[in-house]
Amino acid sequence: MSAPPALQIREANAHLAAVHRRAAELEARLDAAERTVHAQAERLALHDQHLRAALDELGRAKDREIATLQEQLMTSEATVHSLQAAVHQRDELIRQLQRRAELLQDICRRRPPLAGLLAALAEAERLGPLPATNPSPPPPGGPGPPLANSTGEEANGDHLQPAVFGTTV
Repeated sequence: MSAPPALQIREANAHLAAVHRRAAELEARLDAAERTVHAQAERLALHDQHLRAALDELGRAKDREIATLQEQLMTSEATVHSLQAAVHQRDELIRQLQRRAELLQDICRRRPPLAGLLAALAEAERLGPLPATNPSPPPPGGPGPPLANSTGEEANGDHLQPAVFGTTV
């Protein structure tokens, strides 16, 4: 075998040098790209940590707000129950007062005849009792002996007391 000519050797050396430079250039670009990717990964990791922290804070804020709203709901429910009890009590009071109002209306409707009766009783009281008279036989066709108690009870010998007008109202 014969040795390659010098020109081919030089061209091969130049080509190897160019390939070597290109390989070095590509390695440099690869190193730069790796540094860029590494820097981006660090920035993404840091950004991810910030987002996780923000998300955690939002979760805690949400939990606090839920707790506050639950407390407000419980307070509102207690207020509603209290108001419902008050309404029930007032409804009961209204029913009682309606019954009393009906009774008062009935009394007011009966007042004029009652006033007339009271006036008649006052007139009878003003007249006073009858004067005492001698017991004598009753005139024929006149009043007879005192009547017995009409309650159906035996009188046991007791006679009715004479009526005396007076007001007890």
